[in-house]
Amino acid sequence: MSQTTLSILRQRLQEAEDALHRLMLGELEVTVSVTGYGATNYNGVNRHELEAYISKLKAQIAKQSGRSSRRPIFFRF
Repeated sequence: MSQTTLSILRQRLQEAEDALHRLMLGELEVTVSVTGYGATNYNGVNRHELEAYISKLKAQIAKQSGRSSRRPIFFRF
């Protein structure tokens, strides 16, 4: 996929993270608009859906960037 697609994914991620931030600050409802696809409203009830969307975007960005979306787990005793 092209860099344009990667930049669009990054823009969507930023918008979604901003929306989650506003939602966590107490706004009752936030709207995430996706260029060319319309808009989706999120509220406190479906906050987990917004968090899942953010995770999905992060995975897509990592895949297109050639990075693994998984990181090593370190344990300390």
